[in-house]
Amino acid sequence: MTQSPAVRTAGASGPVRLGERAARTLVTELARRNDPKAALLVGATPASAVLAAAVEALLPGDRLTVVPAEGCTTAALREHVSAQGRWVADRVRVVDTLPEADAAEVVIAAEPLTGTAEEARVTVDGLSKYLSEGAVLSVAAPLFRTEGAGTELDRQGVLHGVRTDLVLRNSPPVRVHHLRFTPASAAVAARLAPAYRPSSVPLTRGMHIDSNGVAAAGISLGLAALARVARPKSKLWLLPALAAAPVAAFFRDPERDVPEDPSAVVAAADGQVLSVQRLHDERFGAGEWLRIAVFLSVLDVHVNRAPVAGKVVDYFVADGGFVNAMKPDAEHNVAAYTVLDTEHGTVVVAQRTGLIARRIVQRAPVGALLARGERFGLIRFGSRTDVYLPVEAAEPLVGPGDKVVGGSTVIARWV
Repeated sequence: MTQSPAVRTAGASGPVRLGERAARTLVTELARRNDPKAALLVGATPASAVLAAAVEALLPGDRLTVVPAEGCTTAALREHVSAQGRWVADRVRVVDTLPEADAAEVVIAAEPLTGTAEEARVTVDGLSKYLSEGAVLSVAAPLFRTEGAGTELDRQGVLHGVRTDLVLRNSPPVRVHHLRFTPASAAVAARLAPAYRPSSVPLTRGMHIDSNGVAAAGISLGLAALARVARPKSKLWLLPALAAAPVAAFFRDPERDVPEDPSAVVAAADGQVLSVQRLHDERFGAGEWLRIAVFLSVLDVHVNRAPVAGKVVDYFVADGGFVNAMKPDAEHNVAAYTVLDTEHGTVVVAQRTGLIARRIVQRAPVGALLARGERFGLIRFGSRTDVYLPVEAAEPLVGPGDKVVGGSTVIARWV
């Protein structure tokens, strides 16, 4: 029986299992596509959390082909699929061997790679043959229990990665790589839903904390513990302990209802509109741009979202100062520019630092497809986010002083 080439899932301390969170991360590219599609899942068993997540992600027009894992019989897998009901059985096809599968828009390795770098390379090369034009291969490797597979996937991610997700809530933690070997059209982004990202840790159904906030709160509590041990009679430990909650709250990441109107351009961040102006910026092209600048106070949500659906075609950082983001001189602050190719032309999002903000996080590499309202980064502690639109293609709907909500407020419409 032929499964994925050279897949090894037994690490030094036994087999590596993928839990529900890691499985959901692996099938992200399948779950976010709203158009009918073909998917291929390699190395599945009836008990696989990845198989369950893939089945849950299916839409009426989808087709899923499943190849059994080593040691799993085709009959057992087919019986499991049939037991899910007619709706699932009509959309899921179990094949005996990998060569029986057809090319697909999404290919998923159901088991993490734990072998050598060479084995991982052979596996990736073998699975990439089943990718259609612009398709994505999703594969995972543990952070620690690997003989080189993780290093090879990191290398593949640098060359072909469109997103890398770290899943700490798995035993052991794993890194999930989403790889694209051929270009995808920017038009595909308009048919995508925002991607599921494990970097956003759920607290409640509608509220998450970005992983940066979890780390920052952990550091504060760690400092409190050290201070308590070093000076047990002092109340100094209360300062970092009490700071943990507000620090974590700064990194809050609420769910947002993204407008379905295809002509809508949404705010890239929460905050107050500073200016709406027409200008020229030769870095993005010779034409005139409509720039909508939004100031984020320390009380605002600092997660940045894509204002439109598009493909990341460029990303660069411009050096500068750290002036108060509300002042005109903030124009020359350090800024990260994410350039999107869209159906309406080029759109640019600038993440600018401020007086307190000194750290920009951008998680969308060149080649990634972003849905409208999708999280793609954040800025730490007070800042400014600018959206540049082609002036002849967009009409602004907000003005200076207006409050906007990232991912929800419509700041402009395509003409």
